[in-house]
Amino acid sequence: MTLGPLMVDLLGTALSEDEKDILQHPLVGGVILFSRNFDNVSQLEALCKQIHALRQPHLLIAVDHEGGRVQRFRDGFTRLPPVGAIGKTFHQHPRLTLQRAEQTGWLMAAELRAVGVDFSFAPVLDLDYGVSEVIGDRSFHRDPQAVTTIARAYIQGMRKAWMSAVGKHFPGHGAVEVDSHQGLPVDSRYFEDMLQADMLPFSQLCQKELAGIMPAHIVYEQSDALPAGFSRFWLQEILRERLGFQGAILSDDLSMAGAAIAGGPLERAEAALEAGCDMVLVCNNPGSVVEVIDGLKIKPDPLRHARLVRLHGRHATPREELLTSGEWKQAVETIAGYSPDPEMELNLV
Repeated sequence: MTLGPLMVDLLGTALSEDEKDILQHPLVGGVILFSRNFDNVSQLEALCKQIHALRQPHLLIAVDHEGGRVQRFRDGFTRLPPVGAIGKTFHQHPRLTLQRAEQTGWLMAAELRAVGVDFSFAPVLDLDYGVSEVIGDRSFHRDPQAVTTIARAYIQGMRKAWMSAVGKHFPGHGAVEVDSHQGLPVDSRYFEDMLQADMLPFSQLCQKELAGIMPAHIVYEQSDALPAGFSRFWLQEILRERLGFQGAILSDDLSMAGAAIAGGPLERAEAALEAGCDMVLVCNNPGSVVEVIDGLKIKPDPLRHARLVRLHGRHATPREELLTSGEWKQAVETIAGYSPDPEMELNLV
């Protein structure tokens, strides 16, 4: 069975019988987990095993686990700082910054892989212009070249833990004030200006480092009237053709207010897939999954499947072995040395 184009969510900490049926539907290819799906490490590991046992090749299991305000699993996991804390030292201490980035990326990925999660939607490649509260310290830096360099080291750490990287939010979320979870942001900048700024990390990392990219629910009005995640211009002409990206394109959460321009749940899924997404996130809206599954007409696509299976995690280190390793202890000490005070979780996809 190929991986379908839908990534769906779960209600609780264990699979219901209805959810088992949904996850075995050929249109489904993955599951995104949230804090509501986590009680403790043992429960999470059991849930991931149960999901993976349903099908072959196994469904993708994803989570937003960036650190700082966006970290779904807390108890039993290292409390990760926002990546902006890594980037603060870049210009003064570049080598130290890159060491921290690589160790932090590895630690994030290794702890998730140890319990069965395939990948985190990370890293954030947006620039911190100081105007977007929803991005802020989720960004490595304001300087696009600094973001590229630090993110490359962070991704190298993820790779050492056998986790693929999914960069977000293409072509850049940091210059708009409106939170796309709450409304539809509009960016009025010209394409060529963005190409030398916000798009630089994506263009420099999409050939080798990124296995996936998540587009933004933002209208870049000088280029297209549709949000990037529903735009053939951004996904086909720019990301695929101009930048040459061959990995998977995964939509942001289709329940967000920024996606409402496309219509209801089914219309949103159809529009995102038609624009060029390989997988769409249908979550945080009870009932929408069934509506999309019942109405979506799309054939299996071997190329889509090939892109998605690259996101499967591999060679996970057993948790007990991981937590006694010198590499894990050193990474935890590194983070403790530069981490700011813990922050409240930001409830994002």
